[in-house]
Amino acid sequence: MAAPLKLDRLDLRILSQLQKNGRITNVDLADAVGLSPSPCLIRVKRLEQAGYISGYGAQLRLEKLGDTLTVFTEVTLSDHHREDFARFEAAIREVDEILECHLVSGGYDYLLRFMTRGVNHYQSIIEGLLERNIGIEKYFSFIVIKSPFIKTHYPIERLFPQEP
Repeated sequence: MAAPLKLDRLDLRILSQLQKNGRITNVDLADAVGLSPSPCLIRVKRLEQAGYISGYGAQLRLEKLGDTLTVFTEVTLSDHHREDFARFEAAIREVDEILECHLVSGGYDYLLRFMTRGVNHYQSIIEGLLERNIGIEKYFSFIVIKSPFIKTHYPIERLFPQEP
């Protein structure tokens, strides 16, 4: 097994720029990070091959397509054995409307983020999950009224500061 790739500040700048604009040209990317195009492209290819970049995609403006409802849901499982967690996670992984699943510490087990057409759509999904008997003891739903902002990129250079 190969040793993990050692990233430097230029690699982190490249990752930071690419997550903000995956369609940036190599020339513009090189200029933004302070490299010439050829070494920049080599670094991007190396980052892709090492698995730091898992893909490229479009960021959609769902409001242009129609109304949606975001719901955060706290879920508590009735039992807490390894197989209970595995069964729950496998079942909800199949639900397209669940965009995020987090196993958390505190007063409940999971925090889920749903994106649905509305309250009735959300309720039908929850009822379907309850009928599947996947170990849900209780759940609490929090409907999002407004999202002043949603960041779609990580603060790479702040999370992983490098020595100059």
